[in-house]
Amino acid sequence: MENVWLVSAVWLGLALLASVISIRVAMSVALVEIMVGAVAGNTIGLNLTEWVNFLAGFGAILLTFLAGTEIDSRVVRKHFWSSMSIGVVGFVAPYLGVLLYARYGIGWSWPQAQIAGISLSTTSVAVVYAVMVETGFNKSEMGKIILAACFINDLGTVLALGIVFAHFDYWLALFGAVTAAALWMLPRFAPWFFTKVGHRVSEPETKFISLVLLGLGGLASVAGSEAVLPAYLVGMALAPAFLADPELPHRMRIIAFTILTPFYFLKAGSLVDFQAVIASAGLIAVFLAIKMATKFVGILPLTKAFQFEAREGMYTTLLMSTGLTFGTISALFGLTNHIIDQQQYTILVTAVIGSALVPTLIAQRWFQPTFKPIEDDIGPATPSKEEA
Repeated sequence: MENVWLVSAVWLGLALLASVISIRVAMSVALVEIMVGAVAGNTIGLNLTEWVNFLAGFGAILLTFLAGTEIDSRVVRKHFWSSMSIGVVGFVAPYLGVLLYARYGIGWSWPQAQIAGISLSTTSVAVVYAVMVETGFNKSEMGKIILAACFINDLGTVLALGIVFAHFDYWLALFGAVTAAALWMLPRFAPWFFTKVGHRVSEPETKFISLVLLGLGGLASVAGSEAVLPAYLVGMALAPAFLADPELPHRMRIIAFTILTPFYFLKAGSLVDFQAVIASAGLIAVFLAIKMATKFVGILPLTKAFQFEAREGMYTTLLMSTGLTFGTISALFGLTNHIIDQQQYTILVTAVIGSALVPTLIAQRWFQPTFKPIEDDIGPATPSKEEA
């Protein structure tokens, strides 16, 4: 029987190691946690127990929710067409490119090729948001455009997975109805509730949000969907309340980045099997190259059309080329439902994780643009506390 305290110490020790390394090498801690998780998973082995999977899953849910709260409606209205165009093309281009290669290039069946296309069509809200918070770009106009485009991109992924593979039944209809009702009620009820309870040591606001996220996540799981899917929409619904009270997201980021998200990123890295990666390295590289190439062909010209500066255009394109949460969810969906086999799953997951690392590292190292706060013509942005 495992010693849960020693296992916890190992995981948090790896998280601390990743934090120290990220400070030393000036790299996003999310990316370092993925790499540390991969090394640890292939050397000492990381036991993915139920409680580890829960913490990792809750970390993904909370991180996706917090990314949704950063969607500033003022910026979205001002840059609607740029966010919408980049997001749509960011989904369609890699989906078609990977789908056609998997089907006609290497002879995968149509369902397997569709899983490949959907898995590599994503952008990573988790990675992009983590990078934005660390660099402060979540409080810039460009950062909010990228986060809005990420949402559109991943919405396309979710819809594709749902339309192609979902079971349309009573539970799915119930999940949709409850989610719609929650999205309508939350912007009206939550600000009143937050005002009534105030800032307390017992954190009633955080508990209320966690209750909503876990409740909708549980209903999504019963409906055969994924618990992380409604989190982004809930975050967007509560974005005005969070912008009005910057202390609340600051406290929630501390909880997320200290305890929860390290489990998610370490777990993502631990899923990489180095032996399988070596055996299929060529195919993994091809999938990653197709994803990045199609993203560049589709998105970079749009950034020029919408008059992004050169570095901003490259930075946006590279971050939109990332993938992790919904990519691994889509691949795992294919494996769980016996659409793809273990080797295909390893290939896709490794390519997805590679897309979390490679473009983000390039973007941070060589193309990080000048920070520009939100412009005054869309209203003053609420100043934030020190970022987590």
